[in-house]
Order: sequence, then C-alpha cells, then structure tokens
Amino acid sequence: MQRKRTLIIISLITALLLAACQSGEAADAEDANKLIVYSGRSQSLVQPIIDQFSEATGIEVDVRYGGTAEMAATLLEEGENSPADLFYAQDPGGLGAVEAAGLLAPLPDAILGKVPARFAADSGNWVGISGRARVVVYNTETLTEADLPDDLWGFTQPEWKGRIGWAPTNGSFQAMVTGMRAIWGQERTQAWLQGIQANEPVVYQKNTPIVAAVGAGEVEVGFVNHYYLHRFLAEEGENFSARNYFLPGGGPGSLIMVSGAGILQTAAHPENAQRFIEFLLSVPGQQYFAAQTFEYPVVAGVKISALLPSLADLNAQAVDISLSDLSDLEGTVTMFSELGILP
Repeated sequence: MQRKRTLIIISLITALLLAACQSGEAADAEDANKLIVYSGRSQSLVQPIIDQFSEATGIEVDVRYGGTAEMAATLLEEGENSPADLFYAQDPGGLGAVEAAGLLAPLPDAILGKVPARFAADSGNWVGISGRARVVVYNTETLTEADLPDDLWGFTQPEWKGRIGWAPTNGSFQAMVTGMRAIWGQERTQAWLQGIQANEPVVYQKNTPIVAAVGAGEVEVGFVNHYYLHRFLAEEGENFSARNYFLPGGGPGSLIMVSGAGILQTAAHPENAQRFIEFLLSVPGQQYFAAQTFEYPVVAGVKISALLPSLADLNAQAVDISLSDLSDLEGTVTMFSELGILP
C-alpha cells in the first residue's frame, strides 16, 4: 500500500514538472516571437506598416509612442535596463543622442548596404528609413512663390513680422537648426533665430497644426517637413489653400532628413528587430512610405509620389552635410534655451 501511494505521488510530481516544463517552453516561444519598439514617429503614420509586418511575420510588436526627444530621453534614463529592442526616430537628432550614450548596437552590412551611404550613420549604428524634405508651406490666397525669399535668411526681414508659424519643440525643426549650426556656424544660426524671434512668430507644437494654420490663413508661412501638406490635400482636396515651397537657394532650409532606426545593445529580440528594419527597407515597405505618407524612399527602384519633385531636382543634394552632423540635438536645445525660445 505504501509503495502504491509513493508511486502515485511520484507520478503526480512528474506530471507537474512536465506541465511546468511545457508551460515554460511555451512562454519562451511566445517571448521569442515579440518585438518592443520605442517610436518617435506618430501612430497614425507608422502603425499601418507595423501591422503589415506583424501579419507577414507573426511577430507581435509592442509599440510605445511619443515624441522623438521624449523617447530618446526615456532610453537615456532607462539605460541598460530598457525593455526596448528598437528605437524608431523621426529624425537623426534623437538617434544621435542615444548612440552617443553607447546604447545602440552596430547594424549588419546586409542592412546598411540597402541604402546610400548618406542615408545611414557614419558609425553604422542606425539607418535611415524614409526621407523628408524641409520646405516652407505658404498660403496661396495671399502669396505666390515669387513673393517668397530664396532661402531661410530672407524670413528675418521685418516684412514677415507676425506672418510666420514655427514649432521649436518639434524634433524635425530642431534637427534642421542643428544642420543650420553645421552649415552656417553658431553665430549666424543664433542671428537667424533672433531675427525670426523679432518677427514674432506664432508658436505651434508640431508640423500638422502649422499646415492647418497656413491653410486657414492664421499665418502666411510655416517651416515644416514636406509631406504634411499632402495629407491635407488628400483629405480636403486641391482647394486647400496651402502649398509647399522648396527653397531654391538651398542651405539648411532645404535639407533632406531621414527618419531612422537603431537596435539597442540590450535588445532581448535583436533578430526580430533586424527583421523589422529589413521589412521597412523592402520594396513593399518603401512603397508604403512613398504612397501612403508621401515621403521619399531611401532604397533605389521605388517610385515616389507623382506630386513630389525628385530628389535629384532638389537643391538639398548640394548641401554638404552628413546625417551625423544632425545628431547634436543637445547643443541646439541649449541654444534655444539661452535665447528664450524654450524654457
């Protein structure tokens, strides 16, 4: 009887251990099928392509959304304890800050080789995903292109007082000013910022409300990325009273910048992160950005929207600047604070 009871107990223990092992294996398999992304790009722009990736691969993607600067600051605070696998940023500035802290892992050549060298970090720790041109959006009821200056410096003239919209807290604007510092130098950049301040610009939180304000006639011009206008045109039609002006004088107001992605050194799912970047840089991924968000593909052979000038036609090609020169976001924020543009 005692032996029978012992055998029953042993059988129960064995069954429990087996169930625990199976449960653990299932949990490990489930965990291996995940990807955690910190996104500085807005949900409305990139969630559809993330959903496509999940559907194509079966990988569950957990996304934390916020501004690029906010997400970069979070990663810097979390350090080696961050749960993030991948940082998907709106601009090079946030990626540069995270890279400078030693938090990004080198990307494989197979990924870096998909894009021209100018669309990846010199270090190889992050890669561009889609291109966006800096433009001036203007109200078509009060202005024509002939009324607009050739470059950004012209907007420091007193005639533009009260007519400009800008977004100093926006990551892309800060990246543009970072590029301005690299091209023009500290003193000229500071003089430009002070000139715009003297013209009492209307402050907005980001690009979308600037374009809306220009279309409504609240301001006459605004400094934005090119693709926001096309979202308004798609929704409101050709009668929307705003258009983009690609500055013919080139310079920092005509930069081609990129959104980009890098994999964290501490990523728990680095293979899935690599697959995600590869998906974004695939022809279907790049076609999504060209057709749905009106951005420039960074991979050869993908058609851009017929509404856009080609990259070859833009004077931005003549701007001699590396994406790494756009990474000193901290220096730009410091300048903004010293000038009272930011608190």
